[in-house]
Amino acid sequence: MPEEELHAIRIHLDRLLAERGMTLTELSERVGITVVNLSVLKNGRAKAVRFSTLSRICEALRCQPGDLITHEPAGPPPPGRPAGPPPPGRPG
Repeated sequence: MPEEELHAIRIHLDRLLAERGMTLTELSERVGITVVNLSVLKNGRAKAVRFSTLSRICEALRCQPGDLITHEPAGPPPPGRPAGPPPPGRPG
């Protein structure tokens, strides 16, 4: 399996930009990151993101990291791990 398919991290930069009426070029200027690097992130091809970069993007878009990045697993959880939060009344 190609390395790109091994993770279930999704980037929602395109949605956030559209919601804010901002272009990738505008974000690039505000954050100080090249359009090419932002495009790599936007298209889900980035292998890593520095916290300083994430912080600047969140400041420029006035969002939280969870608005920008989500984890969307494709299959069931590994054996021994619960599928969701613990039932009410049981500690997690």
